[in-house]
Amino acid sequence: METWDLFSIIGTISFALSGAVVAMEEDYDLFGVYILGFATAFGGGALRNLLIGYPINFLWDQTTNFTIALIAMTIIFFFPQLSFKPFKKLEILFDSIGLSAFAILGANYAMELKLPVSAVIVASVLTGIGGGIVRDLLAKRKPMVLHSEVYAFWAILVGLLIGNKFVSGNFEQLIMFFIIFILRLLSVHYNWSLPKRSFNVTLEKPKDTNSTDFVN
Repeated sequence: METWDLFSIIGTISFALSGAVVAMEEDYDLFGVYILGFATAFGGGALRNLLIGYPINFLWDQTTNFTIALIAMTIIFFFPQLSFKPFKKLEILFDSIGLSAFAILGANYAMELKLPVSAVIVASVLTGIGGGIVRDLLAKRKPMVLHSEVYAFWAILVGLLIGNKFVSGNFEQLIMFFIIFILRLLSVHYNWSLPKRSFNVTLEKPKDTNSTDFVN
């Protein structure tokens, strides 16, 4: 099996399960679980293909991945007791695996088209986090990438390393997959985040000119 195929299968299963878990947290029915799972697993790839010019019809040629995603979501829906972790922990685990696998996969697609480093980074980010953004929007949640830990940073790092050919071989990319996966889990555990700033303005309440305390 090609390394690309391995990353594609790992990412598809992980993101499909991530979407399914979120749907189950929101009390969606079976149809809703499938919709959210498929959107999470394939949404990022569709956005990437549109942006970097990769044939969009390639998405519909992934019969094996569609079947794998469907089986994975069906199993977790009907047998949630197979997991011994709370759903929230499962969501983070699956999302971390999918982020790492798909970020590498997206960067490789851009490299195949001989695109510049900037495009490799964009392809890595869109593939790694695009499905999660679609998932959160459909579930009416604030997208994780906009407020959570250093989520997109790991996909950017993947794009930089692959785009500059610091990581190129199959074995090197496999090692990077585990490193990015672990870093993502660490960022959640230790709550690493980018700087934030709230912009709260307190407006002074205007005086009531009809008050008896008003003096001409």
